[in-house]
Amino acid sequence: MKGIEFIQENGKTVKAVIDLRVHKELFDEIFTRYQAETLANPNSTVHTHSEGHISDNVSGNHDAIAQKAIEAARTYLGTQHVMGGVSSNGLDCSGLTHLAFKEAGIELSRDSRSQAVSGVDVSIDNVEAGDLVFFATGSDPNRISHVGIITKTGDSRDDLEFIHTSTSRGVVEEPLFRYEYWQKAYRHARRVISPLA
Repeated sequence: MKGIEFIQENGKTVKAVIDLRVHKELFDEIFTRYQAETLANPNSTVHTHSEGHISDNVSGNHDAIAQKAIEAARTYLGTQHVMGGVSSNGLDCSGLTHLAFKEAGIELSRDSRSQAVSGVDVSIDNVEAGDLVFFATGSDPNRISHVGIITKTGDSRDDLEFIHTSTSRGVVEEPLFRYEYWQKAYRHARRVISPLA
């Protein structure tokens, strides 16, 4: 089947590699079922892996990895915005997320549109620290052009905070929906840290 590679050992299929560019909806459905099964059976031995997307090759647990990525991102607070920047001399939004997750052991693509299809979709009401949030800030409401990392959650959307690179203020951490601008530009959230991590 196009976009799915079946890996066999001793004549038995032992795993399938799904190309998310072809089968994103299928993967999301499988992963949603997997999450439900894992919650129902914590001793499950099912593992997921997706190159450049969800990673289960990192040590520690989800919260520790999320904190590592957030702490890495916070080291850049105040860094000026530079389009295409990926250093303490200047960063753009996806440069920040790319570097922060790299330090946490997860390889993300370099641009926000590619990052926007990494991992699995998460409802804004179920986001956790370490999840990515995506925005369409240009004239095309369907074109992802900005990304940030959730740093704080709470009882309501008003409690959500994220760290991102503002074109005018550089790297900042602030309430996600403080400004109407971000409320209107928000499109979706993605979880790139595997629950098995």
